[in-house]
Amino acid sequence: MGEAPVFYVENLKDRFSNGFNLRFKGFETSIDVGDKTFVIGSNNNDSISSIEVQIYDKSRRKWVIPTVLGTEPKRYEGHSAILLNEDRIMVITWGSTPDDCIWFLEVDTEYVKQQKKASGTEVIAWSKGVTGDAEKPVVISGPSGVGKGTLINMLMKEFPTMFGFSVSHTTRAPRSMEKNGVHYHFTERSIMEKDIKDGKFLEFASVHGNLYGTSIEAVEAVADSGKRCILDIDVQGAKSVRASSLDAVFIFISPPSIAKLEERLHLRGTETEEQIQKRLRNAKAEIEQGKSSGIFDHILCNDHLEKCYDDLKKLLGLDGTTPTNPKPSSKGINLPSKHAASKINNKILVKSETPASGNPSKNSIVLDVSLLKGGAPGRTRGLNVFTIDPNPFSDCLNGIHKLS
Repeated sequence: MGEAPVFYVENLKDRFSNGFNLRFKGFETSIDVGDKTFVIGSNNNDSISSIEVQIYDKSRRKWVIPTVLGTEPKRYEGHSAILLNEDRIMVITWGSTPDDCIWFLEVDTEYVKQQKKASGTEVIAWSKGVTGDAEKPVVISGPSGVGKGTLINMLMKEFPTMFGFSVSHTTRAPRSMEKNGVHYHFTERSIMEKDIKDGKFLEFASVHGNLYGTSIEAVEAVADSGKRCILDIDVQGAKSVRASSLDAVFIFISPPSIAKLEERLHLRGTETEEQIQKRLRNAKAEIEQGKSSGIFDHILCNDHLEKCYDDLKKLLGLDGTTPTNPKPSSKGINLPSKHAASKINNKILVKSETPASGNPSKNSIVLDVSLLKGGAPGRTRGLNVFTIDPNPFSDCLNGIHKLS
């Protein structure tokens, strides 16, 4: 936290007014949220900008440089900004790629509030906007030897294009033949500890002195590819994920009995008797938690593998259907290169700036933000995009056509 350079403070009242879509030299915009003014500006270099945010606290008459969390927008040519509600601002950039032009600056969401409380400083967070929605991730837990790995493999084999695994992070060194980004995301301990502190991990644990964990970004990457993410984690990990902002389906796989589980562990032949007894002690605690803690939405008993697999498919809506290859949810938006934006209820109208000829633009679209989900430190999904005929602009939202 600190004060901004003096030149920003000059003539604040005259320079920035209330409202939205205020563009200035250097592509600065200002948004009033309560007693604070958020100034979204840029550092220009060869006509390409990188974004920065500063806050003017009107009650204290002081400028503040906030802690910035999340992945910031890439370099762009310009932007407009619109206040959606009292906790986030939509930033529309131009000169960006179609899949990188809609961003949300969170200024008072639950995630931002938590980070403010933890750090004791002013915090803002960026979240990338994504069109459409994504299937809820599936969290599958159960004691060792219950057969959850077999069930997941059966699911992946029958529906190879529908499901994907998130790639975990670890601070341990890669082993022979392990590839970064494939087997694990290998990272430094200091980096992972900071990301954990910043709320970027759904769950994590220390194993033999090394950190392991599932990041929100890893789950989002699976959704971006058009697949439904499966998380195969233990009960403690599931508890952490349940406490996070991730909207998922939680399934616990239970053995028919401890005696049956012990029989299966002996048949595997991969552990000593001492290891088997330790796994059984852990299993008793996990089964008790799985059935009584309220973590899980569904409990499946794996007494007969095929029946349990059929029940799993029913829970995921796959029984008796022929699924098609899902399309990635992160479809890009072809925005006008330079535009003006305005807000009507839960819709953002984006219209090309009128060309010199004076002819109306044909490149106008509507962004429907009524069904937004998620947010920092992950994606903001649920954005719907429509085209709009240029002439009916005067008749509000007539002439709207949803993009396919």
